[in-house]
Amino acid sequence: MLERFLKQTSFESYEDFMQNYEVCVPEHFNFAYDIIDAWAEKAPTKRAMLWTNEDGEERTFSFHDLKTYSDHTASYFQSIGISKGDVVMLILKRRYEWWFSILALHKLGAIAVPATHLLRKHDIEYRCNAAGIHTIVACGDEDIIRNVEAAYPNCPTLKNLVSIGKTIPKGWNDFHQGIAAAAPFVRPAKNENTDTMLMYFTSGTTGEPKMVCHDFTYPLGHIITGSYWHNLSEDSLHLTLSDTGWGKAAWGKLYGQWIAGATVFVYDYEGRFPPADILRTIEKHRITSFCAPPTVFRFLIKEDVASYDISSLRYCTVAGEALNPSVFDGWYRLTGIRLMEGYGQTETTLTVGTYPWCNPKPGSMGMRGPQFHVEIMDGVGNILGSDEEGEIVIRTDHGKPLGLFMEYYRDKPLTSSANYNGWYHTGDIARCDADGYFWFVGRTDDVIKSSGYRIGPFEVESALMKHPAVLECAITGVPDEIRGQVVKATIVLTEEYRDRANEQLIKGIQTYVKEATAPYKYPRVVEFVTELPKTISGKIKHFEIRQQK
Repeated sequence: MLERFLKQTSFESYEDFMQNYEVCVPEHFNFAYDIIDAWAEKAPTKRAMLWTNEDGEERTFSFHDLKTYSDHTASYFQSIGISKGDVVMLILKRRYEWWFSILALHKLGAIAVPATHLLRKHDIEYRCNAAGIHTIVACGDEDIIRNVEAAYPNCPTLKNLVSIGKTIPKGWNDFHQGIAAAAPFVRPAKNENTDTMLMYFTSGTTGEPKMVCHDFTYPLGHIITGSYWHNLSEDSLHLTLSDTGWGKAAWGKLYGQWIAGATVFVYDYEGRFPPADILRTIEKHRITSFCAPPTVFRFLIKEDVASYDISSLRYCTVAGEALNPSVFDGWYRLTGIRLMEGYGQTETTLTVGTYPWCNPKPGSMGMRGPQFHVEIMDGVGNILGSDEEGEIVIRTDHGKPLGLFMEYYRDKPLTSSANYNGWYHTGDIARCDADGYFWFVGRTDDVIKSSGYRIGPFEVESALMKHPAVLECAITGVPDEIRGQVVKATIVLTEEYRDRANEQLIKGIQTYVKEATAPYKYPRVVEFVTELPKTISGKIKHFEIRQQK
């Protein structure tokens, strides 16, 4: 499938990749027709998805199955009034109906809004009214139903409630009954590449979430994600840990994987996914490629990895938060597999990555890719040199790069504040070393200025995470009359150290950081807490910690 969209599909080196990677974007591109249906015609029995759940159920879907189910779903959606441009929210956890639904919405030219099941009444009301949600398709879970029904009276644009559950509440439509009775699907008029296809509400650490819009070419931006970061091929079985409500699902469970022809592995579970269960799942199903946040690998390396046969695993990638070198080293020691880090945002596809031709530097996000012109910029618009800290920016004066978002929906001022003078400003601070590797420092608001020094929280957090007492931590700045700011560490202790939260432990942690990094970066203030405040997607709210007194 790659040869349909790339002038060159294999590369001998990073330099070859940077010079010769080029995507040919067809007119009226539509992922559901041009990838899924194309695979269904080319290789109808080829396995596209292996879905399992914690009850031991398994379902295998071929590309022909996905075409058939998405056609039935699209026809059903047409019958309840969904058409091009309508905005549909999907609250479906990891149920396979999510894939039927999002492909169907693509076929109709409607706008899909994946959403987490953790949303409450206020969250649903805000999203419905901000985006003009037309229909909600949801799991039949009691909590989800209750929150949707509580929000419904205050959502005037909401026309349909659809449940995939075994029981269908009063006033809700039955998804499975609907697709079973659907008429033959008739394809509507073709979409334009510039039409809105997908919208994500970002889990911002301050204020209400932003609405990030992507057009119909966005899936092609994930060719790099699937084929050259995850390093997938047609015989790969890939697992990305993510609920379908997050942008990571589009990164790891949909677009780039199926363009590569890989099989997407889905494990549908409630609550947490215990580390031992991850290892058992890799062993049982012979998973070949695995992507997860560094936190997951931090817990995995504490397991008895040698007692599991995970020899099928060939490639591992990490994203979602900065990777501590100690996690990289621990996983490599246990498995011989290097963690290949990548960086991007809800607004982008993979922006910086550790590609197969790159020798990973533990703690670095990787190198520039050919899709975005990425630089480090200071506050007045100057491009910075090696090892100078500044904001990660993406050049846009030659047109919107493939994979970059279109706009923040219904918010021109916010869009303009992020995209101006020919650059998209990510709001993330980093440095780029002399070899071209990028190193994450923090968000623009997170950088600490103390006695003339600029201190990035990630480097201090990385040092702290190597201490055996630290389970989780957040580094923030607190006001200081002499230094302007000083470093504060807010720490969740490991179970072994929870009864030792005293001054002696604080001094031991401070000394440890002084020896692990530049002494001026050590935390002069240390606070032990039982948990850290986090966004709905699990990111630490540094802003909220800074506001605490």
